[in-house]
Amino acid sequence: MDVSQYLDIFIDESKEHLQNLNTQILDLEQEPGNMDTINEIFRAAHTLKGMAGTMGYKRMQNLTHNMENVFSEVRNGAAKVNASIVDVLFQCLDALDEYVSNIQTTGDEGDNDNENLIKVFNDFLAGNTGAAAAEAPATAKAEEKPQLAEAEESWKKITYSDTQKTVIAEAAKEGLKAVGVTVTVQESCILKAARAFLVYKAIEELGEIIVSSPSAQDIEDEKFELEFSLVVLTKSDVDKVIAAAMNVSEIEKAVAGIVDVDAAPAPATEAVKEEEKEDKEEKVEETAPAVVDDKKPAEAEAKQTTQAAKTGDKKKPVVNRTVRVDIEKLDDLMNLVSELIIAKNSLVSAATTKGASTNNVNEQIEYLESVTTNLHESVMKVRMVPIESVVNKFPRMIRDLQKKLDKKMELYMSGEETELDRTVVDEIGDPLMHLLRNSADHGIEGDVKLRKERGKPEQGSIWLDAYQDGNNVVIEVRDDGNGIDVNAVKAKAIERGTITEEQAASMTDQEITNLLFLPSFSTAKKVSDISGRGVGLDVVKSKIESLSGEVSVKSTYGVGSTWTIRLPLTLAIIQSLMVVVGGEKYAIPLGNIQTIESIRPDEIKTVQLKEVINLRGSVIPIIRLNEVLGCESTRQPDEDYVIVVVKKGDVQAGLVIDELTGQQEIVIKSLGKYINKSKIISGATILGDGEVALIVDPNALI
Repeated sequence: MDVSQYLDIFIDESKEHLQNLNTQILDLEQEPGNMDTINEIFRAAHTLKGMAGTMGYKRMQNLTHNMENVFSEVRNGAAKVNASIVDVLFQCLDALDEYVSNIQTTGDEGDNDNENLIKVFNDFLAGNTGAAAAEAPATAKAEEKPQLAEAEESWKKITYSDTQKTVIAEAAKEGLKAVGVTVTVQESCILKAARAFLVYKAIEELGEIIVSSPSAQDIEDEKFELEFSLVVLTKSDVDKVIAAAMNVSEIEKAVAGIVDVDAAPAPATEAVKEEEKEDKEEKVEETAPAVVDDKKPAEAEAKQTTQAAKTGDKKKPVVNRTVRVDIEKLDDLMNLVSELIIAKNSLVSAATTKGASTNNVNEQIEYLESVTTNLHESVMKVRMVPIESVVNKFPRMIRDLQKKLDKKMELYMSGEETELDRTVVDEIGDPLMHLLRNSADHGIEGDVKLRKERGKPEQGSIWLDAYQDGNNVVIEVRDDGNGIDVNAVKAKAIERGTITEEQAASMTDQEITNLLFLPSFSTAKKVSDISGRGVGLDVVKSKIESLSGEVSVKSTYGVGSTWTIRLPLTLAIIQSLMVVVGGEKYAIPLGNIQTIESIRPDEIKTVQLKEVINLRGSVIPIIRLNEVLGCESTRQPDEDYVIVVVKKGDVQAGLVIDELTGQQEIVIKSLGKYINKSKIISGATILGDGEVALIVDPNALI
């Protein structure tokens, strides 16, 4: 059974369950007696345990098993949730998240057993929360060892061939023990073979299985009642073998001991063997013990299978490659693809039919264009996912920061259902986390008296709002905290030599605030392990701009700050305005364009050595694209200028071009890592005639 094929699904679903647990435990902290929440946590922990067990991740399974035990008692009313156990539960989720991250990175969960957490869980169940630290048991079920003696020691009835006796004797010389174990599956178990396979896998972690009764093939085919026996060559103690078996879900009992080959039943005589040969092959398989030899019998095959599964798990999975899709969206895609085929056939027919009119061909082209546009929209919908998967982890983060910083604050979120392209959603988590940590650490005042003096409540507020605005998604991070001290930013910039005192005197407050986005610019008096106002904001800006987005900040000292991130809905296909500059074709994203103007040469003025135009009362700087791109303009000096007015946040600029070609839907292609010097070019597209047109980034130009 090669479980590696399910690894990507396991990682995705584990993250979903962990996020659900985070949310539910936050709710539990507010309402410790809410049985619906308690039941939901129990179910999520139980599911996570089963998934981890199926994949063979024992440590993860063991930790969730102990967590499940706690909530089993809470459900039954035998224990009550308190503040200290909630803190431990969050630590447990962090540990589980670490397991999943390790699996995602290396394919292996790591070697951290988290015995301290398991000890706290066991103490909580025992009502001994203040007990001194003690060595944690390998598993909760392993403590039931004294009762396991009641299980039938069927492994003692196994007969051994001379080859097997020799193998056991040779192993003893190398310090290996032959441990026999009999495992009993719960009567209510539905998938006996699956549980037996997990026992195989767990015990194989401790050594080499040399005997199975019944055979591995029979166990795989569920040709056994509730009990099966194994013999393993191992350096581990008998208790560890029992614990490994009991660590698997739906195992009722396990009993083990050191194999005494001399006391085992004698193997069948040759005469008996001859009689057995006359019986059906199936009967022989059911009665004769299997032997590990060069012929690769069932046990050897089972070993190879589990080793293959183990090796497969070590393979690093490809991450973030899956999207869950509503079946209705797939139905729409199928319908549109069928229409596309009809459109193609109609176009071919119109083109090949003698005497076909140009109008008929044009009609078919229009129909084809309509279908492809709808198809594009449907594909985009398939790629779209709610940002909920990213923002749901933030309430827990603010809760932890509240305790660490000793500040009263609350996070309010809205618009979690807002959808973005999957590739964008995967990338915005870190920038948002940094902005939120900034608000918590340096935004919200730590001095309660100061907040009262400013007419604010004791508890600080942080807002995370997301909403769609045209072809963009806007995400705002706001706080009612201290705001940005413009004078401190200005002083720091002058001290660093970023600006001169003369420049500082003529700069607006907003321009000075924007200096925070410069690399390594910070006004923090003390370096914090949480954040520093300004530290890393250049990284936030770079990340957002790499997604063709923009980030801006507005702040009022003593009132609060608002950080605004604007992102395109999708990165793959955009509507653009095709223009010509210096005889070359370029594309300007339509989402950035405000208006297109025709301006006389005498309307262009110079302010502070920069060219500007006065457009309906607004002074807008102009950028001559031919100068930026290093080419000769094809327009005459006395001709009217064609200016495309673009916008980045609240800032506008006019791009001077030679001529307009028209609006077109384009597919963005990356220029690759070899052409990454020019930030004003965000990519390229291939036009209908095969020509390549570069895509101009107005944000970088502004």
